[in-house]
Amino acid sequence: MENKMKIHITAETNGIQTVAKAGKHTVIVDEPVNMGGKDEGADPLSTLLSALAGCENVIANLVAKEINFDLQGIEFDITGILDPRGFMGDPNVKPYFEKVIIHAKVKTSETQERVNELQKITDQRCPVFTTLKAAGIELEVNWTKAS
Repeated sequence: MENKMKIHITAETNGIQTVAKAGKHTVIVDEPVNMGGKDEGADPLSTLLSALAGCENVIANLVAKEINFDLQGIEFDITGILDPRGFMGDPNVKPYFEKVIIHAKVKTSETQERVNELQKITDQRCPVFTTLKAAGIELEVNWTKAS
């Protein structure tokens, strides 16, 4: 296993709620009360979209250093679209996102062309983004320079 990273978590469940441990950190994944949860954490799909924003941010910061890009911050607005009939048991409907729309406002002194470069490299290297892409999920990406 040369040069391979292992990402490991443990998790315990309490009804519909899941309490995951990632190193010294705790992540609570839950559902609202009306779905049978305790509403003590984000739902699994929102958690996945949050992981996408977090991963894109980490990779963008790595890339920014490599290409000497003035990255002062990113505001993400991400929407996932799916048909709930899939996860409710309809075998004719995909149980995962059909489309994910990513809007990112990049705080920078750089030009929009440089923002486009940062976005392209980040999307090529972000493990969460590329996992969604490999799953055949339509990804609509729009990174703009924050005004």
